[in-house]
Amino acid sequence: MKGSTHRRCYCRDPKTGRPLGKNCPQLTSRKHGSYSVRQELPPREDSTRRSFNRAGYDTLKAAQADLDHVRALLGLADTDDPEGIHLIAEMLSDVSRDKLPLPEVEETRRRLNAGQDLVGSLTVAEWLDRWLAGKRIRKSGISRYETDVRVHLKPHIGTRRLDRLRVSHLSEMFTAITDANADILAQNAQRRSAVEDLATVPWKGAENRARRKAMKMAIDAMPGFRRITGPSTRQHIKATLRAALNDAIGQQIITFNPAAHVEIDPVRKPKALVWTDERVARWQQTGEKPSPVMVWTPEQTGAFLDFVAEDRLYAMWHLIAFRGLRRGEACGQPWSETNLDRHTLTVSGQLVQDGWDVEASEPKTDSGFRVVALDDDTTSVLERHRKQQKADRAEWGTAWVETGLLFTQEDGSWLHPGKVTDLFERLVAASGLPPIRLHDLRHGAATLMLAAGIDIKIVSDTLGHSDTRITRDIYQSVLPHVGKNAAEATAKLVPLQRKAEAEEASRKEEKARRKARRAKKAQARGKKKTKRKKPRE
Repeated sequence: MKGSTHRRCYCRDPKTGRPLGKNCPQLTSRKHGSYSVRQELPPREDSTRRSFNRAGYDTLKAAQADLDHVRALLGLADTDDPEGIHLIAEMLSDVSRDKLPLPEVEETRRRLNAGQDLVGSLTVAEWLDRWLAGKRIRKSGISRYETDVRVHLKPHIGTRRLDRLRVSHLSEMFTAITDANADILAQNAQRRSAVEDLATVPWKGAENRARRKAMKMAIDAMPGFRRITGPSTRQHIKATLRAALNDAIGQQIITFNPAAHVEIDPVRKPKALVWTDERVARWQQTGEKPSPVMVWTPEQTGAFLDFVAEDRLYAMWHLIAFRGLRRGEACGQPWSETNLDRHTLTVSGQLVQDGWDVEASEPKTDSGFRVVALDDDTTSVLERHRKQQKADRAEWGTAWVETGLLFTQEDGSWLHPGKVTDLFERLVAASGLPPIRLHDLRHGAATLMLAAGIDIKIVSDTLGHSDTRITRDIYQSVLPHVGKNAAEATAKLVPLQRKAEAEEASRKEEKARRKARRAKKAQARGKKKTKRKKPRE
């Protein structure tokens, strides 16, 4: 195809104002004007002509180098590959129109052979928008992804080209997030201190009122209280980006996923602790919980269930405490999947929150679809609950909302999971027991099953875990007496000489004590006989 270089200037006739073009008398000088290139491209599908044009070269050598570059790109596609020829021509046409740098020949060859876009001008933000639009998961999951994209990914790396995203860019992003956390903590502390100072200023008196007004204005000018981006959120940001880039690799847009190689601080999940007497005493003194995840002892669980025995949702608290259902699973459990005659219920759905809205959804994971066995007492509790619900239905009459669920509001409509949590916290506070979260009842159910010697696989299946390791790592909070029994059983397995000597000494001491007690009893009997003997006359 035809291609050429030429030199031109932009001088105009001073009389007519028209460009002089080749008639410019100064074109004989090599320093006047600039060089341009023009290369014919394969015609469009409608047979219209198109070409690659570029101007502004200072030297003929530079113009000729770019013309050779364009021809090398055109030669990448074989003559019997009309699709490849069309893609390269379209790429060169776009590069010419948008005045983009010419892509490297070998990189273009690789992209062409891999079926990727030949011009990697797609930004991270554009790809994330496209990726989100194609996701087909539940609404709450989309909202979480969207938050990561909007709040963190777009502001930090959104303008970068997708194919040029590197591990170092992500490291810089997470460093910036950590630095922002430090600023947020400092600003929160400053605002909190100002609020505390304001509380110490009296209300009465013109001077005090003026001072309070000035302090309020200063507080209003400060940034509001904000939450930091914690380790769990940072891990979720990384997971969101990694999933998005994996899909880009699957569509052959990129070949490398930097999110899979960036290192950030690991998340240390809080360990579940049991409310022992010592921890309860400490909590009563300071009001502090030893861990964000706390578990009641069997006695404390029983005390709570006794306290809420007359609560309308007692059956729900009982079911979660003994069978470990998740909050959303309990709220969304239908009667159609509950067979009290066979002492089973099938978890097949749940109610989840999206913001404050509630929607029905499938279980959290595939392993969440499960059959849960019910003990006799739990079955009786659910039977009584069903009778009460029938009475409520009759009382409400036509105003009753038929949802078919085990646990509902007074009129039969859905329970709001957030309000259920609030109610549970109020009941715990009223009971006087040490505080736990509603989800900690699930921890407690797992702990009770493990303490009762139930096989770990059965516990895992009951809770709906995909792997028994999850059950061991998260839910196996050892109760004090279980740990003591395990320690004693372990110690008895090791034969130690000092242990044998100690046991022998203990037996001798016990034998001596028994001998002393017998002698003391014999002496006491002798004294009694002496007292009974009559004195001689």
